[in-house]
Amino acid sequence: MARNVRLLHCTPDDVFRVLANGWLYPLWVVGTSRMRDVAESWPAEGSTLHHSFGSWPLVVNDTTVMREWDPPRRAVLEPHGGPIGVARVAIDVKARGDRCVVRIQEEPVTGPTKLLPDTVFDAITRYRNAETLHRLAYLAEGGAPGTTGGAAALGHESTAEKEPIDR
Repeated sequence: MARNVRLLHCTPDDVFRVLANGWLYPLWVVGTSRMRDVAESWPAEGSTLHHSFGSWPLVVNDTTVMREWDPPRRAVLEPHGGPIGVARVAIDVKARGDRCVVRIQEEPVTGPTKLLPDTVFDAITRYRNAETLHRLAYLAEGGAPGTTGGAAALGHESTAEKEPIDR
């Protein structure tokens, strides 16, 4: 199971505000190229996002199902990657003063990636999810709709620029 952890300069509620807006999914999930539809019930458990991954002309339509929604602590998503298979992605958030720690864990459930040795899957996935957390930091720290206009408006710089990307 691949794990990444990052300290963000925002509250857990800010992180979950981004996760709750399905239309923002391609902005923080690496590999997602476009949104096709967001279920009206998103982010309720069992609801679905319809998106695509890849670059034109090799774009695959995909879905992600919300399996667990417990804001502002935990969300578990199940991306269905077409020929790549299904994965389980758990996002856990804990407050740390005026900041929060976000941990993302991903493991294959079905498909060819399940056949990869753990060390290979983890290395590839940790690299990708480091960038995913980098993007999530930009949005949660003030760059997403419903936030207060950017990290500078909050009186601090984004941790997305200050913290090294752990790859």
